[in-house]
Amino acid sequence: MSKQVVIVGGGVIGLSSAFYLQKAGYQVTVIDKGDITDGASFGNAGYVSPSHFIPLATPGIVAQGMRWMLSSTSPFYIKPRFNWDLLRWLLAFYKKANAANVTHGAPHLNNILQMSRELTVDMRDQLGNSFRMQEVGCFMLYKNANTEKHELELAEEAAHFKVETKVFSAQEVQAMEPDVEVNVRGGILYPSDCHMHPGDFMTTLKRHLEQAGVKLQLNTAVTGFEKNGSTVTAVITDKGKFPCEELVLANGSWLPLTAKLLGVDLLLQAGKGYSMTYQNVSHNLRHPSILVDDRVAMTPMGNDLRMGGTMEISGLDSPTLVKRAHAIFKAVKNYYPNLQVEFAQEKIWSGFRPLSPDGLPYIGRHTQYANLTMAGGHAMLGVSLAAGTGKLVEELVGRKTTSIDVSAFDVERFK
Repeated sequence: MSKQVVIVGGGVIGLSSAFYLQKAGYQVTVIDKGDITDGASFGNAGYVSPSHFIPLATPGIVAQGMRWMLSSTSPFYIKPRFNWDLLRWLLAFYKKANAANVTHGAPHLNNILQMSRELTVDMRDQLGNSFRMQEVGCFMLYKNANTEKHELELAEEAAHFKVETKVFSAQEVQAMEPDVEVNVRGGILYPSDCHMHPGDFMTTLKRHLEQAGVKLQLNTAVTGFEKNGSTVTAVITDKGKFPCEELVLANGSWLPLTAKLLGVDLLLQAGKGYSMTYQNVSHNLRHPSILVDDRVAMTPMGNDLRMGGTMEISGLDSPTLVKRAHAIFKAVKNYYPNLQVEFAQEKIWSGFRPLSPDGLPYIGRHTQYANLTMAGGHAMLGVSLAAGTGKLVEELVGRKTTSIDVSAFDVERFK
């Protein structure tokens, strides 16, 4: 009889892990507190981005963050409050925001991004492209000279990782977007980036898993675990007990709360992001773009258009701040002045991205238990890293040699 694996978390990381585990012959149960119709895996920009090989914790981000953090409309906002877990995370983030962290982390992040990019194409070919995946690249657009200089330096670093870039003048960017006016100094295209509709991807993956025999235990809250020595033998929920031979924790921003039920401490904060999606935009973008000066992401999805961004560390129970969404919209109109969309409060979506202090995900086994694998902390790269993480989880559960070195993603690196 095949081994029983229970996955806690039905976001893109949990479902991608279920995809590869089921494919490898395991009996898989996914437990999620919701019904897998919403969350950060649905409302994000939908990027699969080899271009994002620089970890979040970079030199200068602390100083920049200090300037931004007290402004509730800035791209990076930390709600002032006394919270011990937040203070511990901020201290670790401060210590990791340096050149040495980037030098150490970037090669590992690049490896999993490249792996995941290839595997995402394989998943598309197997599942069918009902999630509108397109391989047209992504623009990094800028409006001032300092940002241009920084982006050109990043393009040089990209070349070291064999990530292709193309530099465009303002006129050349405009030629690539004939349907809208583009107000920029210039831009850099990353041709290997691709994008999809993340909600459609989740729906497709969910349907495939159900048809493949994966049990989706939805609207179910995990309340504890049953253990026998160093082995977790069952997941206890408000809907009953679910035996497991292997346990995978992959529930995004709620991962540290669940891990705490096992006596495992994990440094992770929830970073709220906002997006707005417009249907049937008459004159739409032809390429995704990141508006670098304002940290806003633009994604055309067929006739639809999604704009999103911001990083707000304010706790899992924080209210939606309309002015943060309005700041996104204002930035968009600054780059695309004649874009035919209007701000509408009812379009505002928000979700939580799980942030580790060094900008690298947690992927690995935990030594406290013989059968515990953890996968989380993917920040804004959940969709980008989903396929690669799912494959690595399957290899870790099977105690195989992993496809890439996962030492940098050690789940106990902040002990």
